Amino acid sequence: MDEPVVAAALLLTAFMATAVVLTRDPARQAIVLSAYGLVLGILFVVLQAPDVAMSQAAVGTVVVPLIVILAIHAIRRHHVRSPDDGDEP
Repeated sequence: MDEPVVAAALLLTAFMATAVVLTRDPARQAIVLSAYGLVLGILFVVLQAPDVAMSQAAVGTVVVPLIVILAIHAIRRHHVRSPDDGDEP
């Protein structure tokens, strides 16, 4: 591919990686992480690695953010129901 396309894909990837790091809320961070996975998949297509791009699209865009969201949900649910809230002496 042309160098400007590769450079643009790399810059977009760097921008999205920075956005993931700077996002504070874990739930929002999982959503931004999903977008980052999609951009990374696009970068792999630009670099002519379609098999890696398909794997990245499946894992980085769907599976990892889903696991993060489920973990956040489980932690919040456990924290709310926890019997060790300090009510007993």
